[in-house]
Amino acid sequence: MDQSYEGFYARFETPSKPVGSMLMGADSLVGDDFKVEFRTEDGRVVAWLRNKFDAEVGFLDVEGSRRLQLANAREQKIRAVLSFVAYSDSPDPGLYWGEVAVFCFNPAYAKEMDAFVDRVRAKMADGVRPDINLRSSGVQKIFDEPGWVPTETVPLPNKAKGMAVLKDHQSMSEKMIEQGRAGNRSCYAVSIVFIVVIVLAVAFGLAKMLGVL
Repeated sequence: MDQSYEGFYARFETPSKPVGSMLMGADSLVGDDFKVEFRTEDGRVVAWLRNKFDAEVGFLDVEGSRRLQLANAREQKIRAVLSFVAYSDSPDPGLYWGEVAVFCFNPAYAKEMDAFVDRVRAKMADGVRPDINLRSSGVQKIFDEPGWVPTETVPLPNKAKGMAVLKDHQSMSEKMIEQGRAGNRSCYAVSIVFIVVIVLAVAFGLAKMLGVL
């Protein structure tokens, strides 16, 4: 059967600092699916990313855009999942960037492949970056071994001077907010209480430092 799978991590950049800072909020979480939109700019096709609330968050580099354009031409299903967000102060005036895990596959096998992508998404939310560049034997495991996820991992890019990884997993509060959005009202309520407690604790600490209390 023609499984026609391709998986890789692709770099994206944000068009501006305000858009980049938006990635730090709860609307774009590590493990979130991003929509892919193709545009022709200066004679070449660029793959742009939108989060689950349809906000434009960034664009892929030349190589990533080219590979997605080819996958789109092959009529493959494409899923792009947020892996991490970083900030670099070079080139001036600095930029937000990151990577998405990209999965391209034959839509005829969407049931098995989507389940696999969702398992990888869950690992990424916990800060694990599975190696998704699978050989044919690895692709076959998706069909033969329900629940299978690669044990090999891919490290984050080496930190250069002036670079900081800002987001590479889901925090406890983000996970609870996400469960609340998915319909788990009790978790959403707990997350609100958790955030309030954190804010009060910080305020109390500042008050003590300033001698107010």
